[in-house]
Amino acid sequence: MGRLTTHVLDTAKGRPAAGLAIDLYRVGGGEERLVSATTNQDGRVDRPLLEGADFVPGVYELRFHAGEYLRATAALPDPAFLDIIPIRFGIASTDEHYHVPLLLSPYGYSTYRGS
Repeated sequence: MGRLTTHVLDTAKGRPAAGLAIDLYRVGGGEERLVSATTNQDGRVDRPLLEGADFVPGVYELRFHAGEYLRATAALPDPAFLDIIPIRFGIASTDEHYHVPLLLSPYGYSTYRGS
């Protein structure tokens, strides 16, 4: 069965982003928050964000609370350039692993579908 995971790396510091809050929403016809989690010392969430019967096709959005994390780890202007980073994506197959990493710095970010 498939699952959804994530990983956050602080590219400015060259290490995992520990303690970053993440919310997962199902979107389309409204939105429903499914999961709230915080990254561990490896920048990962301790278990998949979705798996089993909860892992269904649809449109989802991860919201990374980057501003809180960045303010706690670096001196930033007020307001900071980045705050909540939304990444909206689709899950088409329940048989696949969807991995959505975030590479983060105070002034930019990138993502991709990992494995």
